[in-house]
Amino acid sequence: MDNSVENVKDILKEHGHKFTRQRVEIYKVFADNQGAHLSTEEVYKEVSEKNKNIGIATVYRTMLLFEEVGILDKISFDDGVTRYELKHESGEEHRHHHLICVDCGKVTEVKIDLLDNLEKEIEEEENFKIIDHSLKFYGHCKDCYQKLKGE
Repeated sequence: MDNSVENVKDILKEHGHKFTRQRVEIYKVFADNQGAHLSTEEVYKEVSEKNKNIGIATVYRTMLLFEEVGILDKISFDDGVTRYELKHESGEEHRHHHLICVDCGKVTEVKIDLLDNLEKEIEEEENFKIIDHSLKFYGHCKDCYQKLKGE
C-alpha cells in the first residue's frame, strides 16, 4: 500500500469517509512510527499531546475504520493488547513475521518468508486460495538470552 497522506485520503473517500484533521493526526502517528506496533492507548497518548481536544473514543473508532478500509493491520501478540501497524507495502505479498521475547516483551520483525512452497501445496491440496498468513515465534531475545546464560 502507498502510505502517503494523499493515498490514505483517497482510500477513505472511496469508502465514503472524510479525511478529517483528527484522522490526519492519527494517521501521522503511524506514518512517523513506521514498523511500530501501536496500541490505541499509545496512539492516543501521542496524538493528544498535539491536540488536547481529541478523545480516546475518536482514536479507537478511527483505528477500527483504518483497519476496515485496509490502511492498518490489527495484530495480537497474545498479551491481551490489540496493536495496529500500517498495512504492508504493495509488492509485499504477506505481513512480516514476528519474534516475541517471553521475558521482556520485545517484538522484532522478520522479513524472511520461506512459506511460499507450503502455501502453494496447501492451495493445491485443499483448493483454498491463501491471501495472507501470520507467524509468531516466541522465545528469548538476544539480551534476555545472554542474561539467562549468565545466571
